[in-house]
Amino acid sequence: MKPIYFDNHATTQLDPRVLQAMLPYFTEHFGNAASRNHAYGWEAEEAVEKSRRQIASLIGANAKEIVFTSGATESNNLAIKGVAEMYAEKGNHIITAATEHKAVLDTCKHLEKKGCRVTYLPVMGDGRIDLDMLRGAITDQTILISIMYANNEIGVVQPVAEIGKIAKERGVLFHTDAVQAVGKIPVNVIADQVDLLSVTAHKMYGPKGVGALYVRRKSPRVQLTAQMDGGGHERGMRSGTLNVPGIVGLGEACAIAQAEMPEESQRLRGMRDRLRARLEATLDEVFINGSMEHRLPHNLNMSFAYVEGESLLMGIDDIAVSSGSACTSATLEPSYVLKALGLGDDMAHTSIRFGLGRFNTEAEIDYVADKMIAVVTKLRELSPLYEMVKEGIDLSKVQWTAH
Repeated sequence: MKPIYFDNHATTQLDPRVLQAMLPYFTEHFGNAASRNHAYGWEAEEAVEKSRRQIASLIGANAKEIVFTSGATESNNLAIKGVAEMYAEKGNHIITAATEHKAVLDTCKHLEKKGCRVTYLPVMGDGRIDLDMLRGAITDQTILISIMYANNEIGVVQPVAEIGKIAKERGVLFHTDAVQAVGKIPVNVIADQVDLLSVTAHKMYGPKGVGALYVRRKSPRVQLTAQMDGGGHERGMRSGTLNVPGIVGLGEACAIAQAEMPEESQRLRGMRDRLRARLEATLDEVFINGSMEHRLPHNLNMSFAYVEGESLLMGIDDIAVSSGSACTSATLEPSYVLKALGLGDDMAHTSIRFGLGRFNTEAEIDYVADKMIAVVTKLRELSPLYEMVKEGIDLSKVQWTAH
């Protein structure tokens, strides 16, 4: 049997309803959406425009403000590099946060090599940025603030509306990587005063390889320098033949999310809280990473002290979870997100990200809780450090000798 899947921040299972919507556009309706001379192209274009409306409706935008991309990484690149190049005469300063996804951090590092100046804001212990620090970081050269809506590891939701208000007051554009938030919690680009917003399909039960970027058309009208040339598709912002089946899937995923989000979020929050309660009732020395008040309903990130991280993952090999971002799981370095919260290497290494999803069940919650309790208890029985703590020894005052 396959492991129980609790890694829905990395990717989600394709919803069968999304697949059914996509299938005709692989075979029967196979036209190129840019073919304006016959019915095959018209059908494809109509499907693309319907998806544009579905995405826009979910985030409170206008369909004309949706630009299709290959996914969130491209959307982030287009937003940040596109603004940096288009507004270079106005300034060269960008503000972001230390806990952003690598798709934002690496893009900013690339721009630093091109002469841009980037401020990487630290986060507080709860994972959120300090708004006063943000205000203080803005200069007359600042052209863009890029702060993610919700973190992919700790699930913490940033004060996006407040950030949007500050950006608007200072005449600075605001981009948010909203990949983990859209479809999970209410997102409204007008209320939040967002100028650019990145979306991807595979985080909300759609297909991989397709995403979108919201680009505000008025108050202000945001202009971007294209990062992909050739053909002038997507109003010149992103050339390339559109992935019609994928776009249809993204639109359908958005429509389902809009219809079912309130009920689904409540169900997932209940299951998440059940898992947390069971773990905390039986295990001591477990810690929540990041704010619980400002958190996605399906996220739980916990550290299990006095347990060796790799041994813990090996012990729960019938549960698919993550000890950090999927994009950084190839490295043994502790999560930079958790370190930004102030965690030491040992605690960061013992963290587990539980990402619940649409297809998880109460029975799976109970199984995962039982398995985690059993494995953590067994590993702690082998831990001399845990034994010392239980005997009342303050480890911070122990003088260790090397042999």
